[in-house]
Amino acid sequence: MPALAIRAYTATTALGHGRDAQANALDDRRSGLRRNDFGGDGRLDCWIGRVDGLEQAPLPTTLAEWECRNNRLAWLALQQDDLMAAIAAVVARHGAARVAVVVGTSTSSIGATEEAYARLSEENGEYHFPPDLDRPLIHTPHSLGAFVQQATGLRGPCVTVATACSSSAKVFAQAARLIQAGLADAALVGGVDTLCGSVLFGFNALKLVSTEPCMPFDARRDGLSLGEAGGFAVLERNDSGDPAGLHLRGYGESSDAHHMSAPHPQGLGAKLAMGDALARSGIEAGEVGYLNLHGTATPANDAIEAQAVAGIFPASLHASSTKGWTGHTLGAAGIVESVFALLSLERGLLPGTLNSNVPDPACGAQIRFDNARRDIRYAMNNSFGFGGNNASLVFGRA
Repeated sequence: MPALAIRAYTATTALGHGRDAQANALDDRRSGLRRNDFGGDGRLDCWIGRVDGLEQAPLPTTLAEWECRNNRLAWLALQQDDLMAAIAAVVARHGAARVAVVVGTSTSSIGATEEAYARLSEENGEYHFPPDLDRPLIHTPHSLGAFVQQATGLRGPCVTVATACSSSAKVFAQAARLIQAGLADAALVGGVDTLCGSVLFGFNALKLVSTEPCMPFDARRDGLSLGEAGGFAVLERNDSGDPAGLHLRGYGESSDAHHMSAPHPQGLGAKLAMGDALARSGIEAGEVGYLNLHGTATPANDAIEAQAVAGIFPASLHASSTKGWTGHTLGAAGIVESVFALLSLERGLLPGTLNSNVPDPACGAQIRFDNARRDIRYAMNNSFGFGGNNASLVFGRA
């Protein structure tokens, strides 16, 4: 596929706001996980990656109709790393109607919906949401996409992707297709997911949440740590052939259709997604310098992903999971870990796997626990969601 230029990118996670906060924490091997302080007296005993400051950061009055925790995080992420200036630049070149918005989320603003139901009032046998939450716009899966479009003033195609934990990786593929089809010249892509009861207790009901900080690919791993995050990137058609900077080089997508919440036991869908991403990018597996793994720290996911990786890549690959830093940020995992892959290209920092130090014999030599430093030209990101919904991305540096 024709490479798409990445004009700007950013992430806001439990590690802090913006790219530098992410890079510094990765370099220092400083986790953003904390013992769960979300959810009041009935909170779950676990560790989470929580973004500080959201409760004290209401939306601007011009966007008050969109007020909720998820959109607050989206707004906060939009303000980082001169992203709005990059959006203004592509609008100046192409016009607002030629810039698409493609964002991913797994739960959208469901936290606000939970609160609305918890505060229902009854009158003459009818139940009503409280007035401050009686805003239908935020109680829809498209709350995030519609909010981002209004907040940025972009008027191109607007799509909200909700494919569980692959959501904000698949946005890159969706945007690439929109641009290739001539429906847009540039796109703002990204994803946001915030913590809420449905997320914490839903994953716990599946017996996937650890009571300790997650340990991806460690022989002792027993479950994931949940987190919240938001991030964005600006993609643009590269008609000039400008070789400078960072690019989206390829994507691969697949669907296992094997099980509602477990991956295919031989990782067939994961292999297909990774293979298609390499084919579209026109590179060989041995050219990839860093692979950010989905690596949730659940026993099944990590072993199967490691098996799939070992079937494609040489032992020299540096592959790791960064969820020990941020927690599993669900629908935002794709954009956050794409940001980490882009940071590895720009800064030569290849993260290891935090909290893990006992190698699992079932995982191959590609899985690295320690950080490394070296210049690389290509980096990949894997994001795999419930239902076997898989996405792999290849990024390149000129």
